[in-house]
Amino acid sequence: MITFPNCKINLGLNVLLKRNDGYHNIETVFYPIAINDVLEIISSPDNQIQLTTTGIHAGEYEENLCLKAYYLLKKDFPELPPVKIHLHKTIPIGAGLGGGSSDATYTLSLLNKKFNLKIPPQQLFSYAFQLGSDCPFFLLNKPALASGRGEVLEEIELPLSRYKILLINAGIHINTKEIFKEIKPAFPEKSIKEIIYQPVSTWKNELRNDFEKVVFSKYPDLKKIKENMYFHGAVYASMTGTGSTVFGIFNFSDDIQYPIKNGYYCKWVPL
Repeated sequence: MITFPNCKINLGLNVLLKRNDGYHNIETVFYPIAINDVLEIISSPDNQIQLTTTGIHAGEYEENLCLKAYYLLKKDFPELPPVKIHLHKTIPIGAGLGGGSSDATYTLSLLNKKFNLKIPPQQLFSYAFQLGSDCPFFLLNKPALASGRGEVLEEIELPLSRYKILLINAGIHINTKEIFKEIKPAFPEKSIKEIIYQPVSTWKNELRNDFEKVVFSKYPDLKKIKENMYFHGAVYASMTGTGSTVFGIFNFSDDIQYPIKNGYYCKWVPL
């Protein structure tokens, strides 16, 4: 069986407070984007669990979230047979796009379907949350306000069909845990829930990502990408998640000739 895990961007990202469990409460909007990996799961021909990857380097084998998803289900479903997982990566990793989380969540869903495990939605949500704070979003996969650690989701209507988005990734891998250590949590004067329903033209001055200040100070090239987005007519531009991808929202009808530095990942996608 084959499926196509997609990525997401964050529209705004506020870090509100540090919790007693060491995590942080956040506020953001997750918005699904049609850039996809390819995930195939088949029964293992030699009765051994296997993972193969192609495309963009998917990180260390032992840390792969697809494998972790398999073993998470295997604990509760010992009848789950060995499988061969093949993952073709097109979504950059460590880029704030949630590609690894999406791969993991799609693995859960595909295993559930392929082997008729009959896992109810709430239990599947629980498994996804154990794999990562943003994993449950990919079960919904519609624009959503996210709070808590990112798992409290409120589906929203956010019509952006008149826009297109430019994603640029400079190939920098951001360590989320390290970046979080430098963030000072605070409640903003105006919530993302209020701002997101305003005209997109107002987002530039109000919709912020708390991680930009820290990340841009370490990687000024990323700040320059955002500035260039606005120079070339972006209605709104921001870093997504904890980085390192920067995106710009442009009017769909605009003919933009954006200069791309060699070696950068660049993708235009309709919203």
